[in-house]
This record gives sequence, C-alpha cells and structure tokens, in this order.
Amino acid sequence: MTVVERREIALVDLLDRLLAGGVVITGDVTLRIADVDLVRIDLNALISSVNASVPSPFDMPPEPSAKEL
Repeated sequence: MTVVERREIALVDLLDRLLAGGVVITGDVTLRIADVDLVRIDLNALISSVNASVPSPFDMPPEPSAKEL
C-alpha cells in the first residue's frame, strides 16, 4: 500500500477544496408512463463559495453619485 492509498481526507477538507474551485451539477429526470413523457426536469446547478473578492451575483452595484458622473 502506497502513501497516497493510505492518505485519509476529512469530509470538511474535501468540501473546502470543492467549493474553492466550484462544482457543477447537471442531470435530467423524466417521469414516463406507457412511453408518454409526463414530467421532465433538467437540473443545472453551480455551487461555489463567495467571499469579499468574489461578490455575490445577486447584490446590485451601488448607484453612481452626481460627482462620479
């Protein structure tokens, strides 16, 4: 057994590494009865950490003041 195979990573460390780079989750679900599609769900999700250097996309930028115009 090599050193790499014996190395254990805590779940918190794994989540920290994934969120630092970002994770994309995609999937398709179709509910079908007798070859008739009843419900179709497409999932596209981006999970990433947000900090001061990378602001949230939901925050609106401040309005420019009269001095800046």
